[in-house]
Amino acid sequence: MKQSCVLLCTGGIGSGKSVVVRLFQALDIPSYDCDRAAKELYDRDPQLLAEVAALCGEEVLDAEGRIDRAALARKIFGDAALLAALEDRVHPAVIRDFEKWKEEQESALVVIESAILLEKPRFAGLMDYTVVVTAPEAVRIARVMQRDGLSEAQVRQRMAAQWSDEARLARADFVLENDNRQALLPAVLEIIDKIKRRWKRQI
Repeated sequence: MKQSCVLLCTGGIGSGKSVVVRLFQALDIPSYDCDRAAKELYDRDPQLLAEVAALCGEEVLDAEGRIDRAALARKIFGDAALLAALEDRVHPAVIRDFEKWKEEQESALVVIESAILLEKPRFAGLMDYTVVVTAPEAVRIARVMQRDGLSEAQVRQRMAAQWSDEARLARADFVLENDNRQALLPAVLEIIDKIKRRWKRQI
C-alpha cells in the first residue's frame, strides 16, 4: 500500500479552510473533500445506496432508484438515532473512497478536508498530521452570512452544533489564522517544510 502522508485540514464553519486547501492544490498537493464525497457517494457507491435504502426505506429513493435527498432529509429530520445510524453507513463509505483515491495519487503528501473528522472516532488514525484553520468569531459569522444567506442566529446555531475551536486546537499539529489580515501562503509553505523534515518519505 502506498504510504502517502495525510494532512487533515479542518476548522469550524466560516473559518476558511477551503481557501487553505486551494493553496495546497495550487502547490500540486492533491486534496480530498469529505463533505462533497459523502454527497456524491449516494450516487456512485452501490453498497451505500443499498444500505441507506434498507435503513430508511424505499421512500427515500426516486423513480430511478437513486437517493432522493429531499426525502432523505425529511426522513432523518429530528430523528437523532436515525441520523446516527445513517452516519454509521456513510462514514465507512467515505473512508473506503478516500483510501481508494489516495492509492491513485502520485504525491507523497495529500490533504483531506473535513469539518467534522476529528469529532468522529471512526476516522481516528486516518491522518498523520492535522492543521486547524481558525478565524475570529465575528469574521466567521460574517463570511457564512454572506456566503449562505443565513441570519446571524442561524449561523450561531450551526457553530454550536460543531466542536469548539478549543477542542480542535487540542488535536492540532499546526494552526493557521485566517483572519483576512495575515498572508496564508507563507504559512502553508512552512507547514509543508515542517512535514518534509518530520515525515519518513521525501515529499
